[in-house]
Amino acid sequence: MATHDPDLKKELDATLQTRKELGSEYESELVESFLEKLDQDVDRRVRRQLASQQMQVARGAQPPRRTSAGSEFWERFAFVVASLVLAIPLTAIAVANAGLVGLVACWAGIVGVNAVYGLGRWMPRSNRRDEDWD
Repeated sequence: MATHDPDLKKELDATLQTRKELGSEYESELVESFLEKLDQDVDRRVRRQLASQQMQVARGAQPPRRTSAGSEFWERFAFVVASLVLAIPLTAIAVANAGLVGLVACWAGIVGVNAVYGLGRWMPRSNRRDEDWD
């Protein structure tokens, strides 16, 4: 519990104490009960954060950016890896069905998708449509 919520800490302590008193036969029920309370707490926090962001947007403020430079790198890396992994079966299917023409068409499509994705990331913020709703 990185946030050190005192209520959750008390709940965990009570659950552990109850487990000591009742023994291991009720352990799964106790764990399920604690996890349910933890889930409710997480839901409450997420709802509160979303409501706060919605209020900021309603007031005209820009919501916080979700991606940092490091996460943007990994997003690009994941896209490239995914496209190359998918390229293997697509290439096999294209060659089996259309030969060299299929191979060229398949790789033209793969390169085209990656180029559009890459160029979309280099566009100035004012021209990018995907940022309008962030």
